[in-house]
Amino acid sequence: MKWNWQSPDWPNFKWNRSRLSAAEEQFLLGAGIAIGTVKHLAEDEHNQLLVEVMSGEAVTTSAIEGEVLNRASVQSSILRQLGLASPDKRRAMPAEEGIAEMMVDLYRSFSNPLSDEMLFGWHRMLTTGRKDLADIGRYRTSKEPMQVISGRIGAPIVHFEAPPSKQVPAEMKRFISWFNRTAPQGKEALPAITRAGAAHLFFESIHPFEDGNGRIGRAIAEKAMPQSFGQPVLVSLATTILEHQKNYYEALERANKQIDITEWLLWFAGIALEAQRRSIAQVEFLIAKAKMMNGLRGQINERQRKALLRMFREGPEGFKGGLSAGNYSTITGASPATTTRDLADLAEKGALRRTGERKHARYALNLKQE
Repeated sequence: MKWNWQSPDWPNFKWNRSRLSAAEEQFLLGAGIAIGTVKHLAEDEHNQLLVEVMSGEAVTTSAIEGEVLNRASVQSSILRQLGLASPDKRRAMPAEEGIAEMMVDLYRSFSNPLSDEMLFGWHRMLTTGRKDLADIGRYRTSKEPMQVISGRIGAPIVHFEAPPSKQVPAEMKRFISWFNRTAPQGKEALPAITRAGAAHLFFESIHPFEDGNGRIGRAIAEKAMPQSFGQPVLVSLATTILEHQKNYYEALERANKQIDITEWLLWFAGIALEAQRRSIAQVEFLIAKAKMMNGLRGQINERQRKALLRMFREGPEGFKGGLSAGNYSTITGASPATTTRDLADLAEKGALRRTGERKHARYALNLKQE
């Protein structure tokens, strides 16, 4: 046996449940925290969170496959598809429009059973505008082997070979049945991380589409996790995987050769927990933003407000190296003397924390203020 699907035990994956129990408990606890924290968001802030997480996942799940998308265009498309007003009238490219549409559909239909029709719909969205594919909105039909390869032409390295196309419909029927049986209300319900990780590997092992398997496989994992909690809990899975991209591909390659997937699930559990922490931090960041801006209402000028909002757009990590006086002047158009006064005032009011002196002074958002 070279690949897992060639094993006589396929697709009866095995894993050590006890080694995953601590991660499952931690993820369940984190989901409760995430759900509770989101309830503190006003409607506008909740919509902002939705758009930021979905656009982040859209851009990063594409980046994992080497496709660079414009985040602002993706956000604008998501806003339109959610029925929210978008001040950005830019025209999204087909790839940006398609992945945005898939993310919105994934969010809205998270509780629905998986089906061929749902997967075909996602594939059509992902391949919007593509003219180079023979099979769009259906499983692959090519007689050529479906391989994941690297290396130079003439001496390729085969990292994985999927089942022949003629086997795909039967394999997908089995996969979809398994996915729906292992849902929380199914006959063989599985814990959140275990189900999401196993589903992602199961799907990738079949590689049923001519292209787009990675993005759809990660979407399936992101569908599985919130189903365990009965509501669309946002988890920045693709964003986190991108930061561990090399390890991700290595872990998948090892798992594609085994029926015992304990090590793969342990690796995936670490990613899922990190993604969950990232999502919770994003919610807490939006709450801190609302608290700060409400507290400063009527106390700061328009320049200061513009600079703070620009800093918040950088996300929880903030400006790399901190905000300098030069950054502030660029953002607001203020003179050096006005910049010095504005920044000193924001620091005195507790909105910013300063490190360094004079030319080396840098400012960061003070989100820990009481």
